[in-house]
Amino acid sequence: MKALTFYDVQDLRYEEVPDPKIEKDDDVIVKVKAVGICGSDIARYRSLGPYVKGNVWGHEFSGEVIEIGSAVTELTVGDRVVGCPNMVCHECGYCKSGHPSRCESLNTIGAYVPGAFAEYIKMPAVNLVKMVEGMTYEQGALVEPATVAIHGLYQTKIKMGYEVAVVGCGNIGLMAIQWAKAFGAKKVFAIDIDAAQLQVAQKFGADVLINSTDIDFHDEIRKYGNGVDLAIESAGNPFTAARVLGLPRKGGEVVYMGIPYADVPIPRFYFEKIMRNELNIIGSWCTISAPYPGKEWMNAVEYIGNKKVDVLGMVTHRVNLSEGPHMFKKIISNPKGYGKVLLYPEEIM
Repeated sequence: MKALTFYDVQDLRYEEVPDPKIEKDDDVIVKVKAVGICGSDIARYRSLGPYVKGNVWGHEFSGEVIEIGSAVTELTVGDRVVGCPNMVCHECGYCKSGHPSRCESLNTIGAYVPGAFAEYIKMPAVNLVKMVEGMTYEQGALVEPATVAIHGLYQTKIKMGYEVAVVGCGNIGLMAIQWAKAFGAKKVFAIDIDAAQLQVAQKFGADVLINSTDIDFHDEIRKYGNGVDLAIESAGNPFTAARVLGLPRKGGEVVYMGIPYADVPIPRFYFEKIMRNELNIIGSWCTISAPYPGKEWMNAVEYIGNKKVDVLGMVTHRVNLSEGPHMFKKIISNPKGYGKVLLYPEEIM
């Protein structure tokens, strides 16, 4: 089969690799129909490199079941599925206590095992979730980024009437805006330095837009009251990762969803907010809970498939899988204008 294999920093190749084969009785082979490029893929392509040289990459996908292992009963050939990319042991103390996101052996497809930038992928049956009737493969490929935002919100105390600030209106930020509304948020502030992205955030449900290019968003939020109940850091930027601490009211919450690929220096003014305002600081990692893969996946499929939440609005580019190496080069050379990019193993153009 054809796949995108990652060899080194900015060395991504479209080449022939062996087809996956059923080896365990719970294995399932899926024909990939659509697969998304994640922000973490961009960071790793630009400067971090692969976990395993030459591994098939990619982790946001949907597809059709074409073969199942002998012990698989909940799926049949022809089922349309989305894939949870997080691989856990199901045996460690964290998994058994209902916290698989803290698994001692947590892994992700495309890292140490073959991923979804390919014509076919093999996964354990438990990692696959059936799509609802009428749901498109494009919607299915966007379930994973949606679950990142849901998982983060589940770590908080969000409830009806909350005021929420979302710092960073990329794909995860856009999802966080929509899900915050679904969780009952009364008002959502969208904060970004990209005016065009803020307009997208408004379409996704943001009530107040703050362009922080030339202003301190801490001061700007204070024009609307004493701070928000919940601040979400979804930019993954060291600068915003520090300054998001200035957004909540006393006793409020901060949840980190973005991944800053650098050290995070925190000025004293913002660090003291943790203590003086008695903030609750929450980290959120991956997309899963118990029973595995979790309510994040069930709810995302339900809400997206029934058009209660929009995901297609963040798609800006659709290209064939064969164009993947060229697309990655284009994104890092000039990232402006690229939202969610979807790749298709079957020719679309």
